[in-house]
Amino acid sequence: MKHFLVAFDFSKNAIHSLEYALMFANKIEADLSLVWVDNSSTPEHLYNIDQELRIETKVHFDDIINQYEPLVHHGKINQFLRKGKVYSEVASVAKAINASLLFTGTHGVSGFEEYWIGSNAYRIVASAPCPVITLRRDYTITGSINKVVLPIDNSTDTKYKLPYAARIAKAFDAEIHLLLLNSSPIQVIRKRMKTYAAEASNFLIHEKLKFVLSEVESENITSSILSYTESQQADLIAIMTEQGVENGNMFLGPYAQQLINNAKVPVISVQSVRND
Repeated sequence: MKHFLVAFDFSKNAIHSLEYALMFANKIEADLSLVWVDNSSTPEHLYNIDQELRIETKVHFDDIINQYEPLVHHGKINQFLRKGKVYSEVASVAKAINASLLFTGTHGVSGFEEYWIGSNAYRIVASAPCPVITLRRDYTITGSINKVVLPIDNSTDTKYKLPYAARIAKAFDAEIHLLLLNSSPIQVIRKRMKTYAAEASNFLIHEKLKFVLSEVESENITSSILSYTESQQADLIAIMTEQGVENGNMFLGPYAQQLINNAKVPVISVQSVRND
């Protein structure tokens, strides 16, 4: 984890994401970059207006960097200006710089800013070539991470998020909460999940990380994860994204969307298959 990227549109939500990413970058000693995307459709005869927009944006970027770069403990803040579809350009920059983490804000279940960061959050998560951390503007940044909730379900991909959660836990000396979600009455499935939980426990023991294994009966996976996270006062939820293809575009399944939309704490979404 050596290069972090923040999707940035100058909204309060984006500033909040930058401050959270800065906390991560300082802890892990990673480089930090910001990307802004002009997603407007400018006719050719208005080219000068388009150029003026980019010049003005560059000035605003310089102001942000002058304000926050003194807070960076390692390296400097880089900036990228792009034009096109927001999620596509953000993913393109993330791939070009080999970003190990991407940060973006989400407007949550209520509230909506006029900028693009909230409305594009899901597509950024789905199209990114690296794990994405989403957070709401009303989340209070404490400067540390003490507990990471890692749900274990019956999907074969559920264990792929473990190495990412482990790296974060090591950096912050955090405790991982393996949450075994029993949502099926079928014993074969429940046995498989216990095997996943045992494998995850062995991995964390080998990595010498603090962890807790909890098992809950769950009728609604999202509600169970959110309730457990709140009861444990956890700081981060690690999930796998559910992805599909519709008209050639990536989208998130309802499970991932519900968690990203309703979680009061940041969510790190990990893709089992990297996007090209």
